[in-house]
Amino acid sequence: MEFFEAIWDIFSRDATYVIAALFAGLLVLAASGEWVAERAGTINISVEAMLLSGAFVGAIGYDITSSPIVAIGAGAIGGMIIASIQAEMSHRMAADQFVVGLTLNILVFGVAAFLDREIAPDVRLASTWDIPLLSDIPLIGQALFGQPWPFYLIYLVVPFSWWLVFRTRWGLELRAVGENPQSADVNAIDVNKRRRQAIYYTGFTSGLGGAFLILVQIGEFNESIVGGRGFIAIAAVIFGGWTLRGTIAGCVLFATALSFRLSLSGYDINSELLQSLPFLVTILGMAVFAHRVRPPVALARPFVRGLK
Repeated sequence: MEFFEAIWDIFSRDATYVIAALFAGLLVLAASGEWVAERAGTINISVEAMLLSGAFVGAIGYDITSSPIVAIGAGAIGGMIIASIQAEMSHRMAADQFVVGLTLNILVFGVAAFLDREIAPDVRLASTWDIPLLSDIPLIGQALFGQPWPFYLIYLVVPFSWWLVFRTRWGLELRAVGENPQSADVNAIDVNKRRRQAIYYTGFTSGLGGAFLILVQIGEFNESIVGGRGFIAIAAVIFGGWTLRGTIAGCVLFATALSFRLSLSGYDINSELLQSLPFLVTILGMAVFAHRVRPPVALARPFVRGLK
């Protein structure tokens, strides 16, 4: 009985939803870009590196200018720098995309740790904007409409990602590349170019996610700031069946589990179990839903003209 009372107490607090929204916002930014890339047939293990690079370059931008706007732009550039390396090596030089991604994750972690100790950029949280009326909605009002202003970027990035994939010629070609690259090539679509462009977009949104980390969620930079969230973003795309709404649902599920874990930390519950709860929820979700959906046919398959 006490356990259920604790559950009710947690889910009746505004703070639970605020924490969940903060974690979900970061994942949604990264996962929406990764969703675009995976629809083109690529899996970017380097999302983790893109997030970390975006956070570090964004922190440098803020340290120099004290402007959150500059930090956001710098974060996007930081993510795209890593994306360009991933794209060029995987889809121009034909290096294994998984090896490239893992190498970038390790490399960026080491470089960021070294430069952080040399530069130690100073960062502050962005100012909070309460949207009138909406921020007063019980439970979810502050979570969705009373956050630091860069949080509201997710309300632009998500619909733009959907529009890009389903309402533009570029998006049509992107989906064709992910489903049947040989046929796309016959129809004069540059397969590897479209895949590179999709990875650049992942770098852009993940770079925004890195800036989100320092300006909305944490307010400082350190090399461990990302903490595996890039891999969770990739898992959210798979969990969501390569649909945008499913991907967002996966992000919200993980963020809710993480918020729940933090809220339970004040209760007499095994700490190791609490630490593993968000990842356990992700694994269970993958096990239940991943086999029921169909990925893009050419996902993770390198394209070589003339070969099937």
